[in-house]
Amino acid sequence: MGVPAQRVLRDPDVMASLAHDDAEWAPVGTPLAVVRATTPEEVQAVVAACYRHRVPVVARGAGTGLSGGANAVDGCIVLALDRMDRVLEIDPLERLAVVQPGVVNDDLRAAVAKEGLWYPPDPASAPWSTIGGNVATNAGGLCCVKYGVTRDYVLGLQMVTGTGELVRLGRRTAKGVAGYDLAGLVVGSEGTLGIVTEVTVRLRPLPPPAITVAGYFSSIVDAGRAVAASAAAGLTPAALELVDKHCLAAVDAWKNMGLSVEADVVLLARFDEPGAAGEAAAERMVECFDASGASFAVRSTDEEEAEALFAARRLAYPALERLGPVLTEDVCVPKAQVPEMLARIERTAQRHAITIANIAHAGDGNLHPLLITDHGDEAARRRAQAAFDDIVADALALGGTVTGEHGVGLLKMQGLAAELSPAVLDLHRSVKQALDPRGILNPGKVV
Repeated sequence: MGVPAQRVLRDPDVMASLAHDDAEWAPVGTPLAVVRATTPEEVQAVVAACYRHRVPVVARGAGTGLSGGANAVDGCIVLALDRMDRVLEIDPLERLAVVQPGVVNDDLRAAVAKEGLWYPPDPASAPWSTIGGNVATNAGGLCCVKYGVTRDYVLGLQMVTGTGELVRLGRRTAKGVAGYDLAGLVVGSEGTLGIVTEVTVRLRPLPPPAITVAGYFSSIVDAGRAVAASAAAGLTPAALELVDKHCLAAVDAWKNMGLSVEADVVLLARFDEPGAAGEAAAERMVECFDASGASFAVRSTDEEEAEALFAARRLAYPALERLGPVLTEDVCVPKAQVPEMLARIERTAQRHAITIANIAHAGDGNLHPLLITDHGDEAARRRAQAAFDDIVADALALGGTVTGEHGVGLLKMQGLAAELSPAVLDLHRSVKQALDPRGILNPGKVV
């Protein structure tokens, strides 16, 4: 079975628009063609043909990635999966859903909510990003501090290997240890081990309405201390997000949301424990914020205002992108090191004369410094890239990792080589060789 000719695209402008993700300054090749697949069998046919002819294949979903993981290489086939966008099954008894890779994250959440269920992984790009891309990068999001990341919810998947075999990995049962966890291995592999054509995800009961706590800080380091203090106090919020004044101002200028926060940094915490337990946790978080130097800390009584602040957090990246090129970091450090890492980011901004806005999944140490430059300013671009490298080096020096959820792609390959030993990198390459012996799947990425 092949692919209908009308879904094989060779128009240069169309190919150029589908040849890259949202990573700034990551190299992009020129594809041979773009194929819009609609079934697993079509994906299999494309990969099998590419295997026979030794043609690279780069899969893409919505293209919202920030590491260059979906960028084309010269002479490749870009395999677009966004039209494989059906929710195939929702099983309330087993609390699972089966979806195609092009299903948008928020659309899945809306579909399962009708059954009183919830899919927790919620990257800030959830209104646009697809489940296939979330699986490719092991995406996290706002709720992962308490509920975990994509890998924690993938029970099984269907994929096409680098030799063109259509296989099923994982299970549908609540438990299962038959063989290696190959499904878990594929999650986060960024399309280098197989092309995912179907995903079976675990669901949870829909949580009760959350209690929001907001803390305003005049220092980003004080906000970092509040994050460490809340962890030391044993608090596990459903979300603990950091947004600085650069982000809030950019969102307000774009969306005119009336954000009038008199603070350099805002921490937003949510607790979804019902009743007295949630109330007590919220009060303890206020105490942690106050003890860490907050200029203002309160449990929100205005849910509309709280929602506006969380919406601003989600809109921060696209709002800043309107101002000029934004190079996005994704380092993750131990929670105890969050204050020091934030202090180092501040010093890096000063040293390189670069504006760095900060958003973060602060509760689990996943920081997203956003390095902002002006259009056409080559000197600023070089300074931003040097600052990017310094932030990666600082994260590793503090016991962290180069990527918490955006993936290695092209931008973090040098950082990965610094993080992993040569022996471990060889293990990665051995796994890649086993599943993709001709190296056609997303070549030149990750390792």
